[in-house]
Amino acid sequence: MKFKAFLTDNGINLLEKRILPALDKMGKICHLYFTRDHAFFLHNLLNSDGVQSIAQFKKESLFTDYRISSQNDDKIAFSIDLSLLHRALRSILAIYAESRDFNSNGLQIKLVKKLPPHSTQATPFLTFEAKGYKSAVVQDVPISKPLSRADVQELQLALEVSQEMPATLVKAPDLNLLQNFVDRMKHVGDVMGVTVSKYGDLHLQISTTLITLGAEFRKLMVLGERANGVDGDGNLSAQTRIERAVQRQDAMTVQASVKHFFKCLQYSSAKPDCAFYGIAPQGACLIVIFQFFIPGTRQTDKSISLHCRLPVLDPGSN
Repeated sequence: MKFKAFLTDNGINLLEKRILPALDKMGKICHLYFTRDHAFFLHNLLNSDGVQSIAQFKKESLFTDYRISSQNDDKIAFSIDLSLLHRALRSILAIYAESRDFNSNGLQIKLVKKLPPHSTQATPFLTFEAKGYKSAVVQDVPISKPLSRADVQELQLALEVSQEMPATLVKAPDLNLLQNFVDRMKHVGDVMGVTVSKYGDLHLQISTTLITLGAEFRKLMVLGERANGVDGDGNLSAQTRIERAVQRQDAMTVQASVKHFFKCLQYSSAKPDCAFYGIAPQGACLIVIFQFFIPGTRQTDKSISLHCRLPVLDPGSN
């Protein structure tokens, strides 16, 4: 089982400044999964509870001279502490900056086995190495034992299931605006009703015995299945419009945890260019997709994929 590659300048900047800080807010521990063509950071994919987070990168978006081999179809997966990974990357960057001045190969990342101090058994590490003018510096990040063939297959299957997208996606309003609104909603209740319509409407609502607080964002951009609004609906209350849209099968409503909804918004620190909300078939989960543009354009960067899957709650749980 072997893996080694060199991080590109773009990959270093993307991970150090944007992706790792955002991923760390989703959860301290995640699976890092390498295949021949992609690198994945996967939160909670093998558990049915909590938010599932999937960050996927084509190898070219992060690495050069990418080499991987294993007896499991060249797939390697392990658990890693993101805060340790981020700290190791930051601490080695100063040496790497020096090394570039002397035409070094750059910042290498690889899997190794080493004997820790006062131990008789070698343990696995993900290692960063940068060679300066007179010396080299190494940062070791401890990782779990690589997953077995059966566990990798289970992770791969869960990843394939997570790729199922909603038939309709609506573009979220400004993420900072949404984050501020949901931050206020956290103090009202624990469960939020989320409605997504083919008309381009996103409706959020929390109801308790004492108060109802909601927000409606209308005529947003729609990807996938869409429909034209019905004449006269604009004069109705938001709740009545939602009920009629659901009856026409032009909208879906699910109940989600306010805490989970707010947690997904932490991905705004990765500086995505936009986000989309959708509900999976049969209302299986609420899906949030974050998009990045190719710098200097309005075109989606398809080498990066970032999305969350929020479990839905029984409507009677509020």
